[in-house]
Amino acid sequence: MTDPIVAPLPPAPVAEVPEPSAVEFPLGWLLDHAALPIRQRAVAEVAQLTDVAAKTSWLPYTYAPAIELMLAQSADGTWNDALLALPSSRATSEFEGVGTIHAIRRLLEYGWDKSSPPLALSRRVLFRLLAEDDDPAYLLELAPKGKPDDELAAFWRQLVREAAAATLAQAGYQDDPRLRGAARRILERTAEFLGSPLADKPWVRVGNQQVLAAEAAPPSIYTLHMLAHMPLVCTENYAAVDAIYTWISHSLPRQESIQLVGKKLVPTPFLALGDQLPHRNALEDDVPAGIAWLELMARLGFLRRHEPWMRMFERLLDDRDRDGVWHPHKGMALPRSHNPYVWASYPLEHPAGGEERWTDFTFRLGLIARLAGREIELI
Repeated sequence: MTDPIVAPLPPAPVAEVPEPSAVEFPLGWLLDHAALPIRQRAVAEVAQLTDVAAKTSWLPYTYAPAIELMLAQSADGTWNDALLALPSSRATSEFEGVGTIHAIRRLLEYGWDKSSPPLALSRRVLFRLLAEDDDPAYLLELAPKGKPDDELAAFWRQLVREAAAATLAQAGYQDDPRLRGAARRILERTAEFLGSPLADKPWVRVGNQQVLAAEAAPPSIYTLHMLAHMPLVCTENYAAVDAIYTWISHSLPRQESIQLVGKKLVPTPFLALGDQLPHRNALEDDVPAGIAWLELMARLGFLRRHEPWMRMFERLLDDRDRDGVWHPHKGMALPRSHNPYVWASYPLEHPAGGEERWTDFTFRLGLIARLAGREIELI
């Protein structure tokens, strides 16, 4: 496939960053304090001790929260008759009410392989979502209530398709022709929007507020996640991916993320309308979401191109103590996030109030450094 024609958004500045220093990674401390999935991933993905990782690959499957999540799966491969739902604040257990996409991604973050029984069972569900099955019942909790609404159903099917593609890519199906075909179509749709005049002025007035036009198709967080786990597709479609970099490097608009769908106004917090980490305050307001964004940018190869993101990553590294363990810049409270995208990856640890509170962040900083091509120095 040839690259879609991408238009003339002004190019984002490319930072001239000096060769960065090695990043110290406290593997010994993590092995002493972290939950089993973090220990295994620290050894395999950051330290890259291949022999040790192979001998301990069973560890994540003994982790009690992961087993609890697996046991909540229904016989049809779904969780809680939902796709993108999250547990409510009133849930009596950590995973009560969680949707299928988030549950699968959480198991992957726990280090479970795509061939493990719950993920193998859910594979059929994901590929059916990838095909945009037009059975209204297959939208689960997202199916329009009451009178049929074809436009709203199509809108949710597109989002679910992107989320399924992202999850399949993370699971390791990037070479499957069904996923590659869907990824190209998703990327074509995004590139067509970014190359159109609508990208410069995507807002329309409805009543007394500015909302995204129905035809606007900016990248979703799931599109970014999909591409982050499909480097070959990124290489084959460089111009389109570079246009996405330009788009997400620009300042976030002041308008709230709401889109006109038919005659309805639909909140769209999952759309990436610009730089999700524009300044230090944004990072300090939601550290887990900031770290998740930096990890995405590192996987996409964008982190080292963007000096402000690099500065914020270096700031996070500066917040580590002499043993390489991360602590909050202010106070000692464990950071929380209300960002739905973050739920699958944070927290993997279940802290009781001790030093294990900092294992998630310490691990992620090492992982981002590795993904960004930094030298890792084990301590």
